[in-house]
Amino acid sequence: MIGPLMKAALAKTLLESLIEIIRKTSTELPDDVVRALEAGKAEEAEGSRGKYAMGIISENIGLAKKKSQPLCQDTGSVLFFVHYPAKIDHALFSKLIRKAVTAATKKGYLRQNSVDALTGKNDGTNVGPGAPTIHAEPWKKDFFDIRLVLKGGGCENVGAQYSLPDARVGAGRDLVGVKKCILDAVQQAQGKGCGPGILGVTIGGDRATGYLISKEQFLRKMDDCSPEPSLAKLEDEVTTEANTLGIGPMGFGGKTTLLKTKIAAINRVPASFFVSVSYMCWAYRRQGAKVSTRGKIEKWFY
Repeated sequence: MIGPLMKAALAKTLLESLIEIIRKTSTELPDDVVRALEAGKAEEAEGSRGKYAMGIISENIGLAKKKSQPLCQDTGSVLFFVHYPAKIDHALFSKLIRKAVTAATKKGYLRQNSVDALTGKNDGTNVGPGAPTIHAEPWKKDFFDIRLVLKGGGCENVGAQYSLPDARVGAGRDLVGVKKCILDAVQQAQGKGCGPGILGVTIGGDRATGYLISKEQFLRKMDDCSPEPSLAKLEDEVTTEANTLGIGPMGFGGKTTLLKTKIAAINRVPASFFVSVSYMCWAYRRQGAKVSTRGKIEKWFY
């Protein structure tokens, strides 16, 4: 296990792997996301502002990958979702993640985004209270499952949470009401979330858990669907109807307002019925890897 020396060789290799996961997440969009963006680009009319915006996005993706530079000037909140072998010391592993974030920031893979909430001071490390955010759980398998989401502030700002019933949008406590809430969130976002967007949605839970699970939906692949038929149907309906609103890429107008919608449902108490909507921008930066107990990347997940 990671002991007092953290098996120096293991610590060094694992640190390098963590930095590489951060680099790849920040600079290279996964193939499934690129395919979805190209499909959206093909839907936009020639000569339209939507087509122009999607063309700029395509160019940006290529340049970032070629130069190994961040896709966006806002490299966002750093969100880790990790499963690690039970024999590994959680505190030391978390410390190593923070060390990797600091190193990746110095290398320029992450911009110096994280500031003190009260003073606004930026120490240039992206490490501080609550930063990076690490959701880590032990498991019985003998490898690490390390997934990372970089979520920019612009798309984070247009997330929304509804408590049903909601008379403002005419939403009752059913899937019809849920859909009204999600589409309202899209309508309110307009182009401010750097669309075309991807939605992660949770039905149920408490306020905190609802948002957490909604962000976990961003770990799903673009071409999957919910195993629950009613939610799979709702995912398709929301995406299809959102793309008739005319908001389009960056709010310039067009057919591609959303790329995908991912929805989960979790238990709630009878007094509460929350719908939590997290919005991801076109720079859908999520990546993950299977990492051996020797610290080496064995497989990329996306």
